[in-house]
Amino acid sequence: FLSTRGLRSIPSLSQFRRLRYLWVNDNKIQDLTFLIKNYSLTELYLNNNELTDISGALKHLCSLQILFLHNNELKKLGKTVKELKGMISLKILNLFQNPLAYDPDYRLYVIYFLPSVQLLDRKLVTPRERESALHLYNPKKTWVMQSIAFGKRRDTSLGTMVGFSRCTQPARRPIMPSVLKWFGNVQVMDLLCSFCRVPFEDPEEAVLVRAMTRSLMEFSSVDWNKVATCQERRLKDKAEVPLEKLTVQFR
Repeated sequence: FLSTRGLRSIPSLSQFRRLRYLWVNDNKIQDLTFLIKNYSLTELYLNNNELTDISGALKHLCSLQILFLHNNELKKLGKTVKELKGMISLKILNLFQNPLAYDPDYRLYVIYFLPSVQLLDRKLVTPRERESALHLYNPKKTWVMQSIAFGKRRDTSLGTMVGFSRCTQPARRPIMPSVLKWFGNVQVMDLLCSFCRVPFEDPEEAVLVRAMTRSLMEFSSVDWNKVATCQERRLKDKAEVPLEKLTVQFR
């Protein structure tokens, strides 16, 4: 606990390898090099200092869960968020009262690029904000998700999208000479080639193609109460009533 002591700098804390909680708030700190070896930190309170840049100072703190950086002089939103991207356990983050917080899309930017954060600037991140951030910074993925519509129906029209085209067919893998010699049939070789395609390099492209070529889906239902059991079939001499099956198809 080193808060409210008027500190401008702090000696290296590398000897405290297992340090987990650190309060250095309400000082005049401008440099964070003293944290270079403290990989175990889970809570770090740096608020109310004179920090102008954190690039290269915090990215190694992958176990961090709580980070307070509010009321400093951080100006570059992109560089600041980039420094925090590796913190996959980060749940609580404060960046308010910094110049970067006045960016028009500041909150959505942080929510999109730091998806693990659940409480940003003392305000809970809502599903609606996550959806808005995704729509703003990754419209292609948003459209694909709406087109596939897992779990609910969407009214997205594939024909109205502009700027998207079908992915080209992947390159064919060469067939080994031994295989060609063994079959000796051109049609068979073509068939084999069609099954030996290189998979998509980008998984999103595969999802995009799947969304644009919606397959036909079929559901069938049967009233099993009207279906005779094996014993009933043996006892009855009359002809069996044809099975009634309801089938629905849609894309």
